[in-house]
Amino acid sequence: MKAIAFIFARGGSKGLPGKNIRSLGGKPLIAWSIEHALAVKRVERVIVSTDSEEIAAVARQYGAEVPFIRPEELARDDSPEWLAWCHVLNYLRETTGVLPEIMISVPTTAPLRLPLDIENCLDEYEKGGTDMVITVTDAHRSPYFNMVKTNADGTVGLVNPQQSAIARRQDAPVVYDMATVCYVANPEFVMTHNSTFEGRVKVVHVPRERAIDIDTLLDFQIAESILNLRENKL
Repeated sequence: MKAIAFIFARGGSKGLPGKNIRSLGGKPLIAWSIEHALAVKRVERVIVSTDSEEIAAVARQYGAEVPFIRPEELARDDSPEWLAWCHVLNYLRETTGVLPEIMISVPTTAPLRLPLDIENCLDEYEKGGTDMVITVTDAHRSPYFNMVKTNADGTVGLVNPQQSAIARRQDAPVVYDMATVCYVANPEFVMTHNSTFEGRVKVVHVPRERAIDIDTLLDFQIAESILNLRENKL
């Protein structure tokens, strides 16, 4: 099956201003996602959806298409990215007459992924029986063991209390952190639903060191450190 890769990059970022074009390892953050998508042979096109002319210029420089500037109402802090997904799919349907067979979202915030991770998500999707494939990594905390919530009386308790106490992390049910490495989805599903878990979802496991999700300066610094270690090993 042939796929189109999309990169969604807003100009505004409160956690780390200018994040998407901030230099990481000698190139803008968005360039990592563009290069990863372009390296996957099953990807026909790489399209960037952004509200920023500056991001658009950088994206074109690194080989992506930017056929439109995303409307402001789809690029606010409170704008669900799902609507941006629908917007770009609508654009393709209007300009080409059809939806792509597969859509891939390659977030800018996971620059330490490998093209292999995208390939693995495509492989899982092509097995069938799913509307979307997401990536996960080993959880840092468990809602059954060491994640708490505040009660109405000001005390705290476990997010998911068990009938019998769990004394060791190893005894808790296995859970995973969702990662932002890659999403592979059926475009028809996206256009007719409102969120990921309304459909049948499968996962691809990614090592923690490739699943760093950059949202703050600390996240960025961790990514820089891991990238430096990776390059030193090479």
